[in-house]
Amino acid sequence: MPGLSIDNLSMRFDLPNGAHIQALQNVSLDLGTGELLSVLGPSGCGKTTLLNIVAGFLSPTEGRVALNGVPVTGPHSQRGMVFQKGALFEWMNVRENVSFGPRMAGKREKEYGPMVDHLLQVVGLGDFGEKAIYELSGGMQQRVALARCLANDPDVILMDEPLGALDALTREKMQALVLKLWKETGKTVMLITHSVEEALLLGERLIVMAPRPGRIHKEYRLPFAHDGAGRDLREIKKRPDFAAAREEILTMIWNMEEEIMGRQEAAA
Repeated sequence: MPGLSIDNLSMRFDLPNGAHIQALQNVSLDLGTGELLSVLGPSGCGKTTLLNIVAGFLSPTEGRVALNGVPVTGPHSQRGMVFQKGALFEWMNVRENVSFGPRMAGKREKEYGPMVDHLLQVVGLGDFGEKAIYELSGGMQQRVALARCLANDPDVILMDEPLGALDALTREKMQALVLKLWKETGKTVMLITHSVEEALLLGERLIVMAPRPGRIHKEYRLPFAHDGAGRDLREIKKRPDFAAAREEILTMIWNMEEEIMGRQEAAA
């Protein structure tokens, strides 16, 4: 079947002292082609572990992940990753970073050059191709990371807190860019975030994960990503339905955090 399938996924980390941590338990999820999913939950609920399994960086203890019917057994260019910090190559300029994937795939400059130029224009860096990475702001570096990911033409874009290190204004601009790229490319996107507001803005689907062992607690289908694409996101945030969803999810996660603190105090 087309799309991303996560079937009965569990992940246990065994510790040297014989104990273990059950990071995920019985997580199942189907993400159709072109869908935008945000994943939210308290710290330690397994969000990043889930993303790393989908990326192929980790092998699950139980269950399986498949993309377009093909099992995920390791990293692949079909699944592009954007990290919290761009993980860019400091010794390469912007253009060389963006073209890295096609070059490693053996493509010639005349094949990938126009595509790289187009992507730099799309992310607003058309005049920065020859700049060194250290000359760019944090927001600009994340734009390079997005362009580099898109240059591989992945079926799925995986984003692990990609905007978490940015200041508020830059973060808002990048949120708008993520929606723009999603609409224009039709890519499937799975985004991890700690921000309830960001999860609401950037997820046409949103799942809230429960604390360890990580599992899906509740799923929402939301209008805000579609409504916000190409518009001022501040106007979306003013809507009563946005405010109501935000308060509901904030309360849900707050209660989870209180439960975690209670467990820790009882164990002390």
